[in-house]
Amino acid sequence: MIDSAILSALHNSDTELVGRSLACSNLTGFNLSGARLAGSDLSSADLSQADLTGADLAGANLSGADLYRSKLCGAIMVGADLKNADLTLADLRGVNLAGADLSGAKLSGVDLSDSNLFGA
Repeated sequence: MIDSAILSALHNSDTELVGRSLACSNLTGFNLSGARLAGSDLSSADLSQADLTGADLAGANLSGADLYRSKLCGAIMVGADLKNADLTLADLRGVNLAGADLSGAKLSGVDLSDSNLFGA
């Protein structure tokens, strides 16, 4: 469960929650564009249809997260853990996934045009 301070911060643009634990949170449809979530624990979180455009998710734990139809255009996901994440139909145009772990991730219908997958 997300505490009220974090929930309030999530509703503001340019949210900074670096290193916070949001594991198993329901963030379906949230607008997190530009959010600074580097190193955060979002494991098993429901981020389906969320807008994470330009978000900083470097080193974030997104293992088992539901990112179905999420918008991640231009996001920074360097070294992110996306093991077993569901990225079905996600928009990953221009995403930096250098060194990210995509083991077991569902990537059906994903748009990865102009993305950096070096070492992923």
